[in-house]
Amino acid sequence: MHRAALVLVFVFALLLPCAGGAAPAPAQPVRLIAIGDFGVGGPAERSFGAAVRRFEARSAADALVSLGDSDYTASPEAFHENWQASFGWLAGAGVEVAGVLGNHDVRVERGRYEYDELAMPNRFYRRAIGPVEVYLLDSTSVDPAQTAWLRRALSRSKARWRIAAFHHPAFTCGTYLSHPEVVARWVPLFERYRVQLVLSGHDHNYQRFAPRRGVRYVVHGGGGTRHYGLRRCPSGYPRRVAARRDQGFVYLVIRGGRLDGFAVDTAGRRTDHFAFRG
Repeated sequence: MHRAALVLVFVFALLLPCAGGAAPAPAQPVRLIAIGDFGVGGPAERSFGAAVRRFEARSAADALVSLGDSDYTASPEAFHENWQASFGWLAGAGVEVAGVLGNHDVRVERGRYEYDELAMPNRFYRRAIGPVEVYLLDSTSVDPAQTAWLRRALSRSKARWRIAAFHHPAFTCGTYLSHPEVVARWVPLFERYRVQLVLSGHDHNYQRFAPRRGVRYVVHGGGGTRHYGLRRCPSGYPRRVAARRDQGFVYLVIRGGRLDGFAVDTAGRRTDHFAFRG
């Protein structure tokens, strides 16, 4: 009897974590802020940057993604000054930056003067943040070379989470409607290669659509102070489930197999929430 008890104690000890080796901690979340159509310069842009900073101080972010139209001034010098005044705090907060080009950005030098501030190695590229891969695309020129790169990159990806970001929405029902080339060339790739979320700007409002063949589309071009109206969506679109005309941005938290997304206004209020598993 005594020997049997010793055997049980030994087996139980084997099942416990070894000394100094506690059970592995859960994976850290990946947190992203996405802002669009904010590059108006002056006090308005500085005020928006300050609102994002206040939010990030309470709800930490690993990266900030610009969804395009980061500069309306068409002046490289003004852009550099406005960015530093509004978002120069990001480096000190440990928030990395990734950006894409919008139609206003490419009016001067095809937007290359923004590459340094937005940490863009090229006009399209991939950024890995933990288990999340973000595909940052140039919707101002949906050309065959970029589409071929996107197909190759997605087909080789082993990432659990895949997010695409570009300026012109695949689906939107405001001042603008769908971008035909994005729908024809990129949407089939998102569906085939399991991109779970697509973020865009361009329409100066917030819109969220129900999943279409597994892909969710979110538009937020509300970084400036001039916001566009909303209209009924055409037939054939995914169903629009949320729409607002607030100034604000998108906040994403990816933790393990779950993504939580929020629309946030400049007062820090979370005005919409969506969640899904990936």
